[in-house]
Amino acid sequence: MPRKPTAVSKRPTPQTGGGRLAVIFGDQLDLDAPLISTLGADDTVFMMEVAGESQHVPSHVQRTTLFLSAMRHFAAALIKRKIRVRYINLEDPENTGAFESELTRAVTTLKPTQIVCTQPGEWRVLTILERVGDATGIPLTILPDEHFLTTVEEFATWAKDRTALTMEFFYREQRRKTGYLMDGSGKGAQPVGRVWNFDKENRLPFGKQGPSPKPRKPLSFKADETTRAVISALKKVLPALPGATESFGWPVTREQALAALDDFITHRLTNFGAYEDAMWTNEPTLYHATLSSSLNLKLLNPRECCERAIDAFNAGKAPLQSVEAFVRQIIGWREFIRGVYWLEGAEYADRNGLHQQGKLPDFYWTADTDMACMKACVGQVIETGYGHHIQRLMVTGNFALISGVHPRAVSDWYLGMFIDGVDWVTLPNALGMVMHADRRPKSSKGVTGLVGTKPYAASGKYIERMSNYCTDCRYDPAERSGPSACPVTVFYWDFLIRTRTQLSQNQRMAMIMKNVDRLTPQTQTQITIDAALLRKKLGITVDAT
Repeated sequence: MPRKPTAVSKRPTPQTGGGRLAVIFGDQLDLDAPLISTLGADDTVFMMEVAGESQHVPSHVQRTTLFLSAMRHFAAALIKRKIRVRYINLEDPENTGAFESELTRAVTTLKPTQIVCTQPGEWRVLTILERVGDATGIPLTILPDEHFLTTVEEFATWAKDRTALTMEFFYREQRRKTGYLMDGSGKGAQPVGRVWNFDKENRLPFGKQGPSPKPRKPLSFKADETTRAVISALKKVLPALPGATESFGWPVTREQALAALDDFITHRLTNFGAYEDAMWTNEPTLYHATLSSSLNLKLLNPRECCERAIDAFNAGKAPLQSVEAFVRQIIGWREFIRGVYWLEGAEYADRNGLHQQGKLPDFYWTADTDMACMKACVGQVIETGYGHHIQRLMVTGNFALISGVHPRAVSDWYLGMFIDGVDWVTLPNALGMVMHADRRPKSSKGVTGLVGTKPYAASGKYIERMSNYCTDCRYDPAERSGPSACPVTVFYWDFLIRTRTQLSQNQRMAMIMKNVDRLTPQTQTQITIDAALLRKKLGITVDAT
């Protein structure tokens, strides 16, 4: 097992002799990072575009385009600063197509005195770095990622000896630590408004009238020469990548990301909180920020995002419930998820707490389904690489959970198909929050997840309440049997029946499971039969061979 990244107490000093190889990954595009500020005249920045990074899980063509275009813009900015850069283009005829072999080739060619990098965002990449260091005998130094507010070690200290890792408690400590939306300081500090979160107020549906005021679409950035060159290269080297490129308009530079942040604060933050859980046909972004890809590539800093939102609140331009919700997603959930990822180790990805084994249905790649909710949510992912958090958790994720799909198939789909997919954030969200699969192997009786304390399972009635997807759908969300029965509802009740024993000790599921107990044995049997037939029809069932 690879070692956990080691904290560095001081910023590294610039090198004055003996060149280092400074490896910068596609999700580390921060020109103010400590590694950049310490580069010496003999050091070389190494960046690479390798086909394997879009193939170890099938990567959406817009996700790959975003990474490569942003990397090329970043490398150009370094060169403008007179920094030496070794950049391997995807279409380079000598490109081996793999991260490990390209790094080894660079070490062999440049003969650096040291390999240095900022902590990567993936256990897999950390393992590769260590293998290359061991194989070449070149010392490897891994610096902490100062982009985040909490270090790996700080989170481990917070988590130590806790029987449960509750995000709300972590979030409150983050608020005290940062002073964000706090009155006073020290032990006497209180949250502004005297409440820590506005979850209850922030779960409003739109009603029949739909979103009002009409949401303003996020800024879209026209593909420049660099982005067009990337798209052309992908068509030649990786023509089979899923998804469409026509709508590509994501920020690929620091300047564009800042403009996107300003656009959100000005036009959508006000209504973000109240309607952050709502969904509506042909409104894929609604009042959401759509800044996660810029944050994950380090084009934006989480501190500046929070402080811009808080400034808007202080100026009377955004309500507290919206600003708090936005800040919580960044300093609470985002930091918490990263902490769990590094705390749990490389084996975390293999957990399957509910022992589900099904295949991911083909319509996750095509949107070819007669379920209106899935067609809308999967369709926009294929078209743009984007879906907001409730579409991910309660539509595409919920369906995979209750139908019995293997959690790794789901987490791989989330990693590859979403524009903001990076392993440290995708894996705990998909494996833990969506699939409730991340119970520690030696945990006590019952199934209590690490990221989520209960499965976020829902029937079609939830989707009907929070969206208009069901309005023109051929299925009835209230029906759990018969030709018009909603597949989501059928699978929901089947899920509760299947997991009745496993989840019996989960206190948060007690009231829900009483509903199962009210069903007659005949009704339960019929639901089980209908779900099995539906699972086979959708190709979820894995044949026992």
